[in-house]
Amino acid sequence: MSEKKTILVISDHPLAPSGVGTQTNYIIQTLLRTGRYRFICLGGAVKHQNYQPQNIQGDAWDDGDFVVHPVDGYGNADIIRSVLWTEKPDMLWFMTDPRFYNWLWQIENEIRALVPMVYYHVWDNYPPPKFNAKWYNSTDVIASISKVTHDIVSQVAPDVENHYIPHAVNGEIFRKLDSEVIEEFKNTNFPDHNDRMIFFWNNRNARRKQSGTLINWFNKFAERVGPDKVCLIMHTDPKDPNGQDLEVILKDYDIADGRIVISRNKMPAEGLALMYNMADCTINISDAEGFGLATLESLSCGTPIIVNMTGGLQEQVTDGEEWFGIGLEPSSKALIGSQTVPYIYEDRLSEEQVVGALERFYNLSQEERDAMGEKGMAHVQANYNFEDFTARWVELVDDIVERLGSWENRKGYKAWELKEAM
Repeated sequence: MSEKKTILVISDHPLAPSGVGTQTNYIIQTLLRTGRYRFICLGGAVKHQNYQPQNIQGDAWDDGDFVVHPVDGYGNADIIRSVLWTEKPDMLWFMTDPRFYNWLWQIENEIRALVPMVYYHVWDNYPPPKFNAKWYNSTDVIASISKVTHDIVSQVAPDVENHYIPHAVNGEIFRKLDSEVIEEFKNTNFPDHNDRMIFFWNNRNARRKQSGTLINWFNKFAERVGPDKVCLIMHTDPKDPNGQDLEVILKDYDIADGRIVISRNKMPAEGLALMYNMADCTINISDAEGFGLATLESLSCGTPIIVNMTGGLQEQVTDGEEWFGIGLEPSSKALIGSQTVPYIYEDRLSEEQVVGALERFYNLSQEERDAMGEKGMAHVQANYNFEDFTARWVELVDDIVERLGSWENRKGYKAWELKEAM
């Protein structure tokens, strides 16, 4: 490839702090560093102050190689048509839940005749969604973020090229830090919590994350062991319109006494690494979770986790033999759905399970917690390391560009099929 290939990306804004945005940014910067690619991104899923194109600069790529166009939602068919014919990209790469992309697959015959469509796929749970088959079969290549997702795609659309490429963390940032650094950070930011066991929750305050439920159950745990002995730090927006008003819960439950602390200020990755290192345990009790990046970051820092055994969380907490925290099997599986997602399991935990897990962890010795943390770090380094993640994406994209081509050299796609008459 002598000239740079252009990739059109549709995703969360690649500078957004969401898991989708973070992973998109990792992939883009990885491919930029090869010197063989440039990117035009439709940056969605955030509220924009203005809609002017953003030229993202960096030392490892040329000016103009990483341009983000802010869009509402994830764009629309007319935007895609315009970019296709003005920029003539060599690939369309898109990520997140398929319910956001029905409009895109509806014009796949226009897109795939010119360029391959590559989908980094997020799906949370069983049963296998047969209603997604038409979308999977309208895609050239699917990369699945978890073992659950990979298995689901294999069952629903066995003829579609499907790769398991899980999320990864940057081990240069999310790593175990010196105790002196952590103590200084803790004394500066949480001086009243030096003698408490700290549990950390880093999520969006949204319904499926069970933020209000966690406050309620953690409070019951705190009452059992002593409210002055434990603390839950919730790094989130307590006023997120998609979630509950967490400040009202703390006030009305009369528990704004330090046992639960809201950390609302946005932090860079290095700041989050300090938080994970300061915590004794990171918790996620979501009833649905495609992967769960926060708990993976926590393990990378040597901090064990307590998680619901749902989605990608279950492959983080155990490798099938060792455990890197406490995994909780759902107490019930509610089959929920909507007009766009007719059915999917919602994995629910019980109060007894979660409070019991918090107590179990609290009663572990320091040596047992340290051993969990060490094993968790090794698990991340072996299976979710940044080096393998970036190498696999470079290898896959290089292969797709060469093998499937684009425009005049497009291969592997037919806009028609022969069917036997009934």
